[in-house]
Amino acid sequence: MKSFKLLLILSLLLLCSCKESKPKDGWTDTLTSGTIPIAVDEGFKPIIEEERAVFEGFNQEVHIKPTYCSEVDAINKLLKDSVRLVISTRRLSSDEMESFTSRKFVPREVIMAYDGVGLIVNNQNPDTLITVDQVRKILTGKITKWNEIYPKSKLGNIQIVFDNSNSSTVRFAKDSICKGKPFAKKGIYAQKTNLQVFDYVSKTENAIGVIGVNWLGVRSDTTNLTFKTDVRVMAVSEENEATSANSYKPYQAYIALGNYPFIRTVYMLLNDPRMGLSTGFANFIGSDRGQRIILRSGLVPATQPLRIVNVKD
Repeated sequence: MKSFKLLLILSLLLLCSCKESKPKDGWTDTLTSGTIPIAVDEGFKPIIEEERAVFEGFNQEVHIKPTYCSEVDAINKLLKDSVRLVISTRRLSSDEMESFTSRKFVPREVIMAYDGVGLIVNNQNPDTLITVDQVRKILTGKITKWNEIYPKSKLGNIQIVFDNSNSSTVRFAKDSICKGKPFAKKGIYAQKTNLQVFDYVSKTENAIGVIGVNWLGVRSDTTNLTFKTDVRVMAVSEENEATSANSYKPYQAYIALGNYPFIRTVYMLLNDPRMGLSTGFANFIGSDRGQRIILRSGLVPATQPLRIVNVKD
């Protein structure tokens, strides 16, 4: 009888200890094990898919479940604690930080890479030089026709195409290109994904697509000097008149040197108080191996040295 009581007590103690060891927040992952969701700006899907595949290859007990969505949706998921890691092109606002600190969270913002916003046109469009001011005037409706930029053009009205109405490229265009001025009421359209932007521009002669640089490169070219051939990439100038001498395409070197005008910072936004798998994956992206993946993608890594080679375009 005493042995039975002792066994019962030990069983209860073991049961209690198991309950106590379970995290109160329900997250059971560690730095190198478990399954977690993350939210990623859809524009960075190619990079994160490669980062995820390599990280999971080195850690057999790891499963990263990314949701590729608009930047707005991604950050909302972080605010609701649906995810602990977001890939975004903006930092948290003061109100968003206050939302975290009021709940005694201290989120981190880590620079992952430097990106460019590219402009693509149809292969039948012979005109691929444009100024920052002209892009701004197109977006705000002051320029509506191709022949206002290129007098010999016969393409008619200009169509601007974005990936998503809530995307980071739309926000960049409003904040950094238009300087807060409203978009034109006509001639600006949104698809749902970057691939749909490619498809639309490849079939529409008078369209300009606005797209993240990591969608433009050819993966097999380790020099990052080749763009996809189903569209043409525009060269952008900060001068009053665009010429081949003062205009730059979003090549990796021109982003690194600051020659290309439309550059943005890519952040990893972390709210992972237990330092679990979200932190582990972020650490990997920031490591030498993770940064080399970014280097191959055509973006500029935050920490990996970049070798600049002079070429003629």
